[in-house]
Amino acid sequence: MNGNIGAIPKIPELNKRLLFAAAMLVIYRLGVFVPIPGIDPDQIVRLFEQTRGTIFDILNLFSGGALERASIFALGVMPYITSSIIMSLLVKAFPTLEAIQKEGEAGRKKINQYSRYGTVLICLIQGFMLAVTLEGGLGSGIPVVTEPGWLFRFTTVITLTAGSLFVMWLGEQITERGIGNGISLIIASGILIGMPGALWNLIRLIDSGQMTVLGLVLLFILMAIVVGFIVFVERSYRKIPVQYPRRVVGRKVFGGQASHLPLKVNTAGVIPPIFASSLLIFPATILAFINIPYLRDVTDLLFQNGFLYNAFFAGLIIFFAYFYTAIIYNPDDLADNLRKNGGFVPGIRPGKKTSEYIDTILGRITFIGAIYVAGVCVLPALFQRQPFNLPFFFGGTSLLIVVGVTLDTVQQIESFLITHSYEGFVKKRGMKGPRRYGI
Repeated sequence: MNGNIGAIPKIPELNKRLLFAAAMLVIYRLGVFVPIPGIDPDQIVRLFEQTRGTIFDILNLFSGGALERASIFALGVMPYITSSIIMSLLVKAFPTLEAIQKEGEAGRKKINQYSRYGTVLICLIQGFMLAVTLEGGLGSGIPVVTEPGWLFRFTTVITLTAGSLFVMWLGEQITERGIGNGISLIIASGILIGMPGALWNLIRLIDSGQMTVLGLVLLFILMAIVVGFIVFVERSYRKIPVQYPRRVVGRKVFGGQASHLPLKVNTAGVIPPIFASSLLIFPATILAFINIPYLRDVTDLLFQNGFLYNAFFAGLIIFFAYFYTAIIYNPDDLADNLRKNGGFVPGIRPGKKTSEYIDTILGRITFIGAIYVAGVCVLPALFQRQPFNLPFFFGGTSLLIVVGVTLDTVQQIESFLITHSYEGFVKKRGMKGPRRYGI
């Protein structure tokens, strides 16, 4: 990819897509600094300084810092992700919805529309709870709201719902008209914004003597190893050999070549940790907003106990790795498509046997991918404890999302360059293609 960066400015359509995605992300970041009406900005900063190390840190991470500013984008994309999870489960549970999804593009659009309706409902619930909680200063008694009451609650719910739906719309626009998955890019941009602050915190730790230069070097070496490992696994595939028989049509001979079916080790990508975080955050948010001591104790036990939280988190990641892989890969369909095209796996009978073989291979590599994702996501939490005490300001989930989204975006740019047959790009691979865009 590095040798083809010079090709990007010479392709107008790619330039438009990149600039459009960048413009949408800029709009999103500007909206993060627009506060909800009726909020005292000085008091909100003081409030969130007192809530460090709680569930609100996780909520703030996925909102890109919008929650700690009581922004109109405070709910972020998590309501949409939660709604998508619920809809995916309902599709698997109800044959009627599954039949709608299988209707092609029209069916998928209808399911997406249902997910949007669910997003509105979740936004209304979370928005109201956040408004009530802000009136009480998150239980701290700090006067965050200048004029509490039903008018504030109503305007806050409407504002937060509209803000979350606008963020959802921005993500969809980036996906359709930009480069990469828009929702993932929005989450990754919010995480990357915190990098300067994290580096500044490291410098302050060194100045105060709480961390040595050797500890800082060790931290960066460890992060480099983790990033390299993530890149290695994300680029890894299991290739199932496929053979196509020779066919004679008139005077031409077709087929007869050997190919392969590539199955990515981490098929689900960054979806499992995002889904797992969303599923943990949604009920925990409700429990945190309800002022019932017993329920608050349950929330504190889950989110302040590192072992318990990481165990739940890792378990959900493994579940969603299998769940999402089952959604995007159907061994029966893969085997049927191979049979229709005359292909077969050497030594495996076409049809049901091929489907069972693919399902077995897919299950094994999904297990490896799920353990890898869970391990990367909980690794920094382990190093933050004794005897290491390394100050990871970026969790494993953040690191995985940023690296995964970056690799996906680079891959999409590279695919775009191949598709448009950029001359220098294809010559490097020994291919020939038509000259386009006057190159």
